[in-house]
Amino acid sequence: MKHRVLPLVLAALLGAPLYAQTTTLSANADGAGTEPALLIADSVFVQSGSRLVATGNVEALQDGLRMVAHSIVFDQDSGTLTIEGPIRITDSSGNLLLADAAELDQDFRNGLLRGARMVMDDQLQLAAIDAQRVEGRYTQLNRVAVTSCQVCGAGEVPLWQIRADRVIHDEDEKQLWFEGAQLRVLDVPVFWWPQLRLPDPTLKRARGFLTPTFRSTTLLGTGIRLPYFIPIGDHQDITLTPYLASETRTLEVIYRRAFVDGAIEVNGAVSQDTLLEDKTRGYLFAEGQFGLGGGFELAFELQSVSDDSYFNAYDYGDSDEQLTSEIRVSRYRRDGYIDTGLTYYESLLAAEDDDKEPSVIVDSAWQKRIFPGRIGGQLTLGLESHGHYRRSNDDTDGNDDDSIVDGRDMTRLSAEAHWERRWTLLAGVRAGIDTYLWADRYNVYDDATSDSAASVLTPAASVELRWPLVRRAALGGRTLLEPVVMSGWVGAERPNIPNDESTRVEFDEANLLSLSRFAAADRRERGRTTAAGLRWLHEAPAGWATRMTFGRVWRQDDDSDLSLSSGLNGTTSDWLISGGFLNPQGLSISIRGLLDQGSTFDKAEARAAWYNDRTDISATYLMLVEDPDEDRDESQAELTLDGAYRVSRHWTTSAEWRYDLADRRVDRSGVGLQYRNECVQVDLTILREFASSTNLEPSTDFGLSVALTGFGTAGSDKEYRRTCN
Repeated sequence: MKHRVLPLVLAALLGAPLYAQTTTLSANADGAGTEPALLIADSVFVQSGSRLVATGNVEALQDGLRMVAHSIVFDQDSGTLTIEGPIRITDSSGNLLLADAAELDQDFRNGLLRGARMVMDDQLQLAAIDAQRVEGRYTQLNRVAVTSCQVCGAGEVPLWQIRADRVIHDEDEKQLWFEGAQLRVLDVPVFWWPQLRLPDPTLKRARGFLTPTFRSTTLLGTGIRLPYFIPIGDHQDITLTPYLASETRTLEVIYRRAFVDGAIEVNGAVSQDTLLEDKTRGYLFAEGQFGLGGGFELAFELQSVSDDSYFNAYDYGDSDEQLTSEIRVSRYRRDGYIDTGLTYYESLLAAEDDDKEPSVIVDSAWQKRIFPGRIGGQLTLGLESHGHYRRSNDDTDGNDDDSIVDGRDMTRLSAEAHWERRWTLLAGVRAGIDTYLWADRYNVYDDATSDSAASVLTPAASVELRWPLVRRAALGGRTLLEPVVMSGWVGAERPNIPNDESTRVEFDEANLLSLSRFAAADRRERGRTTAAGLRWLHEAPAGWATRMTFGRVWRQDDDSDLSLSSGLNGTTSDWLISGGFLNPQGLSISIRGLLDQGSTFDKAEARAAWYNDRTDISATYLMLVEDPDEDRDESQAELTLDGAYRVSRHWTTSAEWRYDLADRRVDRSGVGLQYRNECVQVDLTILREFASSTNLEPSTDFGLSVALTGFGTAGSDKEYRRTCN
């Protein structure tokens, strides 16, 4: 801390001898560029013509710095200050310096403070026998105890502390240099360093070691991760993490860089292990986003791995089923958008052959909204192109009982014109009309079962009616009951082309009134269609709300490309049922299902969550029936539980559990325990993954991390600070 208060005040006082019981004065040092200094004391007087004495509740203020002391004596002949404590100095950053007494020069740049104590950023405490100020930049403390733990009494031992022969604080570089440092836990020596450098709590990006993590797994054995952070200027940094275990030697790397118009991040690792001897393994993920001007944005993602089982052993990445690399340019505005991208997929599943799966996909889309004045409504014009490529050249399915031809490649160009308008009729009935004209061109390669090229022009129209009925209760509650109905028609005949993009169809409340629910334009629902539904919503005065939606679709002709689990096969669809509940106490429930005519569900999902200050719990249920059209040879059902509970102010437990209801086995389970206070954070996790189609070998993972908070970015959290009785 740079102290410039007293020289300014004292120079003013010596020029004008004053005697007063209570004196408030301000003065400038040189009359230019310096804020006036303010001195308040019970008594201010001059001795022997050159010694100024201020006693009793002395307080000095200037440039955001505040000093409180019992008395100050300034000797003009020697240019020294003698300050009697208790002394309390606070700078504009919130750092606090305490001392019993001090002898300093008139610029506060050099001197000695006895019984010195520093509190940095309201968390890190340094207690010393004495402290020396050097050149106004360095504070040297001798025989020091350093901790960020709350210490309530003189005899209390902090949870951890660093004892050092000497500590030097560099205010400009925001660094703490230790000599003869000893880490003690409950006053028991644990480690000793001859020299140690740590960032002070006000430095947010400091070069050095981060919190280590201890990890033990059945595949890699017991080891430690020790990250080392290296800032490279203000705009980039790199983190190197050696991971040393009994079965592996791994180096993990994270590189980040910010540009004027974007940013990139690279994650990777290189490993030598006993699982695959004499082979170097690793992975590389990179992603970035840049502004190109004119509202355009470039985004890219790169994912690569040395072998299919690497993620299973090391638990890197968000998924161990598929890698996705993509580059995309887009621009989104209020009245339209442009989007074009190139995507490369690579499967990590042993049951899938990359040569027979679409690996390269190119797609572009353009859309423009126009609001014509004469006819009203909204006119939307769109253009879309798509192409995908398989490495295989086989033009049949390879006798594997698969409807997908092994080497099929496709390109598609689709244009759309859509005009819509809405009116309000008598009794509040809302009416709407939609008209479409689609033009599609398809080209098919390496497929002996379909036409090599086809073109089709498809007109479509629909009429929609809604009747929103609203009731308002006297206490502020509201209820909405809205029946809806749509009647539509889609013309033209479907060309003889394969279904290669729309193999999965979702039927939900968002597309209940759509003319086509296929995912892409290689398939469209055709013929006459009617859809009807009922939406109910209630908001109570107490703050809770609930909703329900029911709906069904009737069509003129059956569509063989709509699978059983889509709920849309046949001329009459399943009943769509959707609902939800939410209350101010943090409880939320959502359900969705497709109920067939036999009163059984073809597809169902449900989620419940409860969140408040102490609890964060969620449960998810998912069920899908057997459906060969979606490559599902047996029914699937899964239950997932995930949550955390804050047992007390400092202790938090967590757990996760995933159960395969169809196979009646546990897929994944784990528990965690965290202790956290103002100076330490300890995390313990145990995770068990059982064998499955994506995880061929079961594994158990033990993790332990201990962070001593209070330095740099590992700052203490006041929410967890203990209180003294």
